[in-house]
Amino acid sequence: MFRRTLLGSAFALLLAALTSCSHTPTAATAPRLVGVAQVDITPDYPVRLNGYGGRRLESEGVEQRIRAKALAIGSEAEGPFLLVTVDNCGVPEWIRTEVIKRLAARRVTSERFAICSSHTHSAPMLNGVLPTIFGIPIPPEHQRNIDRYTREFTDNLEKLCLAALADRQPAQLAWAKGKVTFAKNRRKPTPTGYQNAEYPEGPTDHELPLLRVTSPDGKLRAVLSNYACHCTTSGFNKLHADWAGCAQFAIEKAHLGVIALTAIGCGADQNPYPRGSYELAEKHGQELATEVSRLLREAKFIPLDGRLTGVTKRIELPFDKLPTRAEWEAEAKKTGAVGLRAQFALAKLDKGEKIADRLPYLVQVWSFGRDLAMVFLPGEVVVDYSLRIKREFDGTRLWVSSYANDVPCYIPSRRVWEEGGYEAAGAMVYYNRPNRFDGTQETRIMSAVQALMPKTFAAPAK
Repeated sequence: MFRRTLLGSAFALLLAALTSCSHTPTAATAPRLVGVAQVDITPDYPVRLNGYGGRRLESEGVEQRIRAKALAIGSEAEGPFLLVTVDNCGVPEWIRTEVIKRLAARRVTSERFAICSSHTHSAPMLNGVLPTIFGIPIPPEHQRNIDRYTREFTDNLEKLCLAALADRQPAQLAWAKGKVTFAKNRRKPTPTGYQNAEYPEGPTDHELPLLRVTSPDGKLRAVLSNYACHCTTSGFNKLHADWAGCAQFAIEKAHLGVIALTAIGCGADQNPYPRGSYELAEKHGQELATEVSRLLREAKFIPLDGRLTGVTKRIELPFDKLPTRAEWEAEAKKTGAVGLRAQFALAKLDKGEKIADRLPYLVQVWSFGRDLAMVFLPGEVVVDYSLRIKREFDGTRLWVSSYANDVPCYIPSRRVWEEGGYEAAGAMVYYNRPNRFDGTQETRIMSAVQALMPKTFAAPAK
């Protein structure tokens, strides 16, 4: 079900063509064109949920409906920008590529397309994400529903983007920053390593950037918020969008007619606390929604009138030394995800295919003139990255999202990689990656961010 807000055709003549892939920001004429749309992506049939390996039955109902939403920014003549948020554990890059291909006639390009997964652990599995998480092969009857949902999901994203493009009308964009605090670092040190437990002393990023979309007469049309925290408040076998979905519903209830989008920051090592129930997901979502309402009432929003630009850089993140065939054969005899990953590897080798020794990785930066730069990083990115990016550039004008454009695995910082544990290495088996990274991943990613970031966002001189 799509929802659009339409103004009279006279306003549509006030075009503000504001798109480019250049680094050079130039002044723009306000208002610009912005379209907003949403689609319900809740399946009406059972399907496996992704995120927890021990949950091997198909879904047992709907606790909360899940949605995808989109902002379309700029005119079609010069090439629009599309930002999509999705209630799902992870949207793989191949789906993003397919959607961009379908939208090519509308001048949508990779540089101007960003898709952000909420990483809720209570949404349907999509083909290509966490393929070995269940530790055993997926039964054919379950795989058929995963295939069906993946097809329907991809079609829905295309329809969503077309609806947002069709909804474009004059609008004002502005942004502000707030704060919420329910995320806590989960890498608690112990004498034998790191365990998944609340660790308040660990690094966090509690900033809540908020993008506001208003019509020329000041009417609120949409908001986009971003917070660095896992969507793991609950993990039952019913569909649910976790705290991010609860926040969206709460914002929309408080501001009728508004579409609320929620993206996730670098929250791979951040969990919501307390956790373990739908009621707590509602509590965290309400905390975020309350802060959004406060910002809308009280904050001094910075207008985003500068020219919107978008650039990407594809890099590669090498893995550590790959196992030999003999090592794969030994691991294939084990149970669980370790054994299943080895079986997958041997099947590839038997077909004459190679095991990839590096991960393709797409870094993306959007900038609104000199007022805001948005960094989009794929994967489950730990909080060290957003903190470092905000240190090395002007953190007062930055917005960092992860789980963006692909969710291929965890992306540990060098610190986390050296410490070891789940985010550093252990989780790789569930993503069907052959080994942990070789330790250069942070340097490579930050070099790409440095190359893409406009010079106008350099850190202020001390």
